[in-house]
Amino acid sequence: MIYLASGSAARKKLLRFFGFKFKVVPSNVRETVRGSKLSCARLVQDNALRKAREVAGKVRSGIIIAADTISVQDNRIFGKPRSMPEARRMLKKLSRSPQWVYSGIAVIDKEKNKTRTAYEKTRVYMDKLSDRDIDTYFSHVSPLDKAGAFDIQGKGAFFIRRIEGCFYNVVGLPLRSLFRILKDLGFFVFLIAVFLSGCSTEYNIATKKQEAYFYSTDKEVRMGESIARQVSRTYKLEEDPLLKQRVESIGRKIAAVCDRKDIDYHFYILQDKEINAVSLPGGYVYINSGLIEKVDNDDELAGVIAHEIGHIVARHSIKKLQAAMGYSVFRILVAAAPQSGGAGSAADIAFTELMLGYGREDELLADQLATRYMKRAGYDPHAMVTFLEKLQEDGRRKPLRPKSYFKTHPYVPDRIRVVKQEMGENIDFSDYINIEQEPAQ
Repeated sequence: MIYLASGSAARKKLLRFFGFKFKVVPSNVRETVRGSKLSCARLVQDNALRKAREVAGKVRSGIIIAADTISVQDNRIFGKPRSMPEARRMLKKLSRSPQWVYSGIAVIDKEKNKTRTAYEKTRVYMDKLSDRDIDTYFSHVSPLDKAGAFDIQGKGAFFIRRIEGCFYNVVGLPLRSLFRILKDLGFFVFLIAVFLSGCSTEYNIATKKQEAYFYSTDKEVRMGESIARQVSRTYKLEEDPLLKQRVESIGRKIAAVCDRKDIDYHFYILQDKEINAVSLPGGYVYINSGLIEKVDNDDELAGVIAHEIGHIVARHSIKKLQAAMGYSVFRILVAAAPQSGGAGSAADIAFTELMLGYGREDELLADQLATRYMKRAGYDPHAMVTFLEKLQEDGRRKPLRPKSYFKTHPYVPDRIRVVKQEMGENIDFSDYINIEQEPAQ
């Protein structure tokens, strides 16, 4: 049994969100804030440890988790305000210059008689708040149970300009530290069970299999939104209205006939000369401008877009990220955290991983689905063959580059064979030859 030695609504919500099963046993320990000679890091760990020990004395066995959070500005420590006037003064002062938020965490395993503590610190930058701003905020949020009189996960996010460090630390429970402590105490199998507790089993119409997903559709969409935000910061998007309308129109037609309609689809053009395209979790499709220049007509472009939608329908991107990134994927779910550096770095890594392409079976399935969707949407699926042949010829003439549509996909003859089979066309000998020729000298 896990016991949370805190009545904090934010901490309870975090543990539930990540699948923890626990019982709340609030500690009656009075937090030490003012007058302490301890460092800030030692202070929050000491407070958390005293809370954990107090609750440990009330239970026979189990794991006790306790935490403590303070804000520090100009060497002055701010804990929870004791009155509304103090909360107003506190928040107004904290909004004038950056602050450090410290959270200490303590975990006691009663059965093993082991104790671990840790801490995190995060730099928080706020907009300067007027009395009116603070009154409006307090009319919607009670500040008396919050260190520094604000919350980052709620309406406080509207005036927090940026943070440097762990977002969950500012919420009040540094999850990375908790994860590492539990792993150190030997609860690796337990942690895997926690992660898998959020799985849902669904029939995937694309793969025709019953599959288990670590993430709900809602979480997948949030992950896609987070990665998409990072893409818009890192890469230059095409602004030509006619080109955007062309891609959007084709994409909408394909999306309307695909096998997955529980999400919205979004289509963007990256200003990049590489012949490439990529899809993100939750319905995001990006086509490079270099690829659009390569197609001869809307049918060929529809084939590329349909291929990426096929990946989304089969949830290839979410499954690849799970396999490739493990626990780091959870950091992308801080999509709800504005300006979070952790989300940005993880999202950027995720996008790079997806740009490198999928496995052979995933790519061939996406080709098969693309052919099917093109026919349903009224496009000529044979255009996929002509475009693939064009890519094959282009690949023979010049060296492959790190990120190219040609390089990251299976052998072109193999892809053409799958497309022809889906169209019901005859397969000839050349369709079974999967060895690419050397580039022309």
